[in-house]
Amino acid sequence: MKSHENINRRAVSVTAGVAMICGALSWGQTTSHAADAVAPGAAAATTRTQPVQPAPEPDSLLAEIIKKGATMEEVARLRDPVANNPVDALRALKTGNARFYGGVARRPDLSANERRAQILSQTPFAVVLGCSDSRVPTELVYDQGLGSIFSIRVAGNVIEPATSGSIEYAVEHLKSHIVVVMGHEGCGAVKAAMLPAAQRNKEPANVRFLLDRIVPSIASLPAIRDDKARMREAVISNVRLQVHLLKQNPVVTQATKNGKITVVGAYYEIGSGAVDFLETPEELRLSAAELRAIAQQVRVSANAPQHSHQDH
Repeated sequence: MKSHENINRRAVSVTAGVAMICGALSWGQTTSHAADAVAPGAAAATTRTQPVQPAPEPDSLLAEIIKKGATMEEVARLRDPVANNPVDALRALKTGNARFYGGVARRPDLSANERRAQILSQTPFAVVLGCSDSRVPTELVYDQGLGSIFSIRVAGNVIEPATSGSIEYAVEHLKSHIVVVMGHEGCGAVKAAMLPAAQRNKEPANVRFLLDRIVPSIASLPAIRDDKARMREAVISNVRLQVHLLKQNPVVTQATKNGKITVVGAYYEIGSGAVDFLETPEELRLSAAELRAIAQQVRVSANAPQHSHQDH
């Protein structure tokens, strides 16, 4: 009897030991995979992207007053801004995107009281002019929560009266510190703008209106055989054009001169989830051919009859 009991005890002990070893191996593999998930993305993104930081502990004072049933006004006053200047704003976007493409996004959420407190005001730290493409959800790409990004989306992320007015409003009346013009991999609007004029003219009038604002950026594309590489160059050229046009805006010019905001370009790669930022004058520089194409478009627009863009 005793020998059977000893055998059973040893069997249980061995089983428990194997379970512990398997658990440890499983944990190690999970940790390794999580680390590996960040590394490939880090290489794909711009070298200026900051490393992923661990999630900060929630504000103890804010958490405490929420537990005690704080008013919306108290919550709004105590909630810290994501960024207080252009440098911090750019860093917050980079670290948020690094979390996203690294597979460790926090998906910032708000408590019911914090959400209700947003009725009082909005203080987005960043303005992002992006494309309407359903694969490019701005808040998810930068791993930001409600109230952090003033998101403007239009096919081709173009500067035109409506998008300009939205940016002007954000710069003048909200506490934003950065304006990003973000294009993306495989943009359908840019691809359509690359078609011959005869094909573009078959589109409805409002679609042509958008495409006409992209055409100058791709009028002098270099000869690139690889279709994917050519599309990337076309999208980035369009981003440079739209940033150039945005910087001519007097409201944006004044805010930049005062140090309130910075204006940058960005390219979002759908496949990897990484955003490559265009920040320096050289990265945003337009060629002489592109500048001539812009001037030509301005002359054409000035001489065109004033009418509605609706089809008749």
